[in-house]
Amino acid sequence: MTNLGLSKYLLEATNKESFSKPTPIQEKVIPLALERRDILAKAQTGSGKTASFVLPVLELWAKSVGDGKPKIKALVLTPTRELTAQVARTFETLGASLYKRPKVLSIVGGEHIGDQLLAVQKGCDIVVATSGRLLDILDKKQINLSHLEFFILDEADKMLDLGFAAELELILASIPTKRQNMLFSATYPPKVLEIASKITQNPVTVELETEEPTVESIAQRVIEVSHENRSPLLRHLLESEKWASVLVFMASKRAAENISAKFRKYGLKAYSFHGDLEQDERRHTLEEFKKRKIRILFATDIAARGLDINDLECVINFDLPRAPADYIHRIGRTGRAGKSGVAISFISHEDKEHFALIEKRCGVKLERESIEGFELTGEAAPKPQGNEPVKGKRKSKKDKAREAAAQNKEQK
Repeated sequence: MTNLGLSKYLLEATNKESFSKPTPIQEKVIPLALERRDILAKAQTGSGKTASFVLPVLELWAKSVGDGKPKIKALVLTPTRELTAQVARTFETLGASLYKRPKVLSIVGGEHIGDQLLAVQKGCDIVVATSGRLLDILDKKQINLSHLEFFILDEADKMLDLGFAAELELILASIPTKRQNMLFSATYPPKVLEIASKITQNPVTVELETEEPTVESIAQRVIEVSHENRSPLLRHLLESEKWASVLVFMASKRAAENISAKFRKYGLKAYSFHGDLEQDERRHTLEEFKKRKIRILFATDIAARGLDINDLECVINFDLPRAPADYIHRIGRTGRAGKSGVAISFISHEDKEHFALIEKRCGVKLERESIEGFELTGEAAPKPQGNEPVKGKRKSKKDKAREAAAQNKEQK
């Protein structure tokens, strides 16, 4: 970290946190950010991207901070409450060694808005927020963003899935046009590029030559198993492998709830994690999982991004992710910070075609395994033949959008 232009105070903080060697994304982003350049960075989960914007923002903030009541100088928007909390903690941890500590505030839904309004009124330097709750506070005209110097979007592609595009215009109208912008995204589809064009001015594009190092320490396995045998196979693996900490991804909130209840009846410390839980429940469950008081966490894709769990031994795709890009985000919860981990995907006849697409998009080819006593039996069911289209009976774009939104909500 010593040759990136950071002060001795921040170097002291990075040493305390064992950030002795910068990751590739940090090496590229930090010097550019210190030059106050706008940045578009392509960064996968587990690449160290959070510190790549937290450190330069703290460095520049510390050089210009004045006396008196704090003014909001930096705003970071994230897609989930958990990622918001993680980013805020990183600001607090790395800013602890500065001559003057920054006041960091996280603003998320699911918590009492009155407490957040009071915290805003007392003054803060850095705000990390989910966009929905930030807009609630903006509507009440209780937050002053006129002094903002740094605007960061973290995991912009995921934010689009949550309807962020519609909220962006309102947020941009509330912040100064002259500011430094940094945008981080694992992928850059046209919609993300459209958002980037509205936010940044002459940005520098940062893309790593290879994205494989983020998953190179993860042993990826694929086990063929019939749908009805997935639960018994999971119990068998838990008994034989003796993992102390396992994150299991499910297709829906209901599935996560049902299987966690079933596993508790078997005497296993298992809980669910999904978007219907109250914020206090989510926070408590996550903390218990990190402390290994919970052994198995059955989660929807809400856990695929932003959860930084030390020494997570295994990730299991009980249900495959819908989007191939989410496969990397899921398995990236293990094998973090150079440590080893295991990622296992269960596939049946019906999943083979979809998993082949995941392999193609992720640039991997994995050997199929079979576990004695849990072999995949039978054959794939024939695909149903669709009826001839009837003129005037096709679903409208609005109907399709409503169905997709409802399905996405159920999965979270």
